[in-house]
Amino acid sequence: MEQQHTGRRGALLDLTPLTASPAFARLWAGRSVASIGSQLTLVAVGLNVFALVRPEEGVGGATFAVALTGVFALVPTILAGLYGGMLADAFDRRTVALVSAAVSWAATIMLAVLSWTGAETTASLYALTVVTACAATVLIATETAATPRLLPPALLPAASALNGIGIGLAVTAGPGLAGVLVATVGFAWCYTIDAVLFVATLIAVLTLPRLPPEGVVERPGLRSLAAGIGFLRRAPNVRASFLVDIVAMTFGQPRVLYPAAATVVLGGGAITVGVLSAAFAVGALVSSVFSGRVGGVRMQGRAVERAIQVYGLAVLALGAVLALAAAGEASGLLPAPAGPLWVGLAALALAVAGGADNISAIFRSTILQTAAPDSVRGRLQGVFIVVVTGGPRVGDLYAGALAVSGLLFLPPLVGGVLIVALVTWLAARSGFRRYDAAAPTP
Repeated sequence: MEQQHTGRRGALLDLTPLTASPAFARLWAGRSVASIGSQLTLVAVGLNVFALVRPEEGVGGATFAVALTGVFALVPTILAGLYGGMLADAFDRRTVALVSAAVSWAATIMLAVLSWTGAETTASLYALTVVTACAATVLIATETAATPRLLPPALLPAASALNGIGIGLAVTAGPGLAGVLVATVGFAWCYTIDAVLFVATLIAVLTLPRLPPEGVVERPGLRSLAAGIGFLRRAPNVRASFLVDIVAMTFGQPRVLYPAAATVVLGGGAITVGVLSAAFAVGALVSSVFSGRVGGVRMQGRAVERAIQVYGLAVLALGAVLALAAAGEASGLLPAPAGPLWVGLAALALAVAGGADNISAIFRSTILQTAAPDSVRGRLQGVFIVVVTGGPRVGDLYAGALAVSGLLFLPPLVGGVLIVALVTWLAARSGFRRYDAAAPTP
């Protein structure tokens, strides 16, 4: 654990963390396999809600109902992230991860049971999504806070890139497979496969070493939370990394538009939804494959700023594609829906967005793991997970509310402009772009 990672960095993914720490390797493999199932369920729930609501509420109302899937989970997820971070700092992180994984698994099994029996309702889908979101928030916060105990600091950027590979593979395979399964055999198979694949995470967590807390231990409660928040107030770089991601996720999450865009504008139904969702992941996957040099980047704050600016431009491009397709249909120049060419252009924009988002995530995660001491890392990681899971849910509400107007291109078009402008301003105002990995300061 004390050795430093040395040697020439190539352009391709650095696999050293997998050989340096067998425990990390098992955790990464288990998380990667289980993430495929999680993506199956994420896409299936959105399509399930859309199918249940559309006959009565129409496309706009059904899209807003899909957005509510994330919105209802927002406040519980925030609470779970904050409390889960306190648990990770106060108790053995292996135990905390195991309990939260078991809860998430049980909720997924319940989704499958309801679907197989035909008893699912929008209310049950919303409720079980809340449970899985909360449990996943605690699990991810705990696992990520534990990673610096499994690997030396020099390998943390490579570890984050490996996580990007796992997520990229999952979000590439999961949504595409979900679209095919929903179109052919139904929702229940998606939930069942998720429950089976999640066993990989349970095994990985069970085989972790004990990870008791270090330093001053504070029991979960208001005092512990206040100490974590107090540290964040004194940590401008960590705080800025949270703020720029909130901006990106609030104004640049078009996922709730996929069912309506696929059905009304682009064509193809559930399979097109899978293509759009997978395109984002393909970009993340490609950027991770060629992430070998990220460990040599010193000005990581500036790297985050640049990555999110590219993300905003890609979201803007998606809005432009949808706007042009809609205008072409309205004028009679394009068939309705627009067709494969426009699906390809939308997928390309989403792939660029996915790659940029992944690069941003690699550096933001590294900044948090290297700049924060272990005694508060769980609480800060909890806040971090609240940002990366809660931000998109606010983004779902933003996109869903604007989509009620029927102008599906409006959320990404406006959002892309706001992302570029706000992130540039925040990075300059906070001094975040001057963060140097050679001298990490929170």
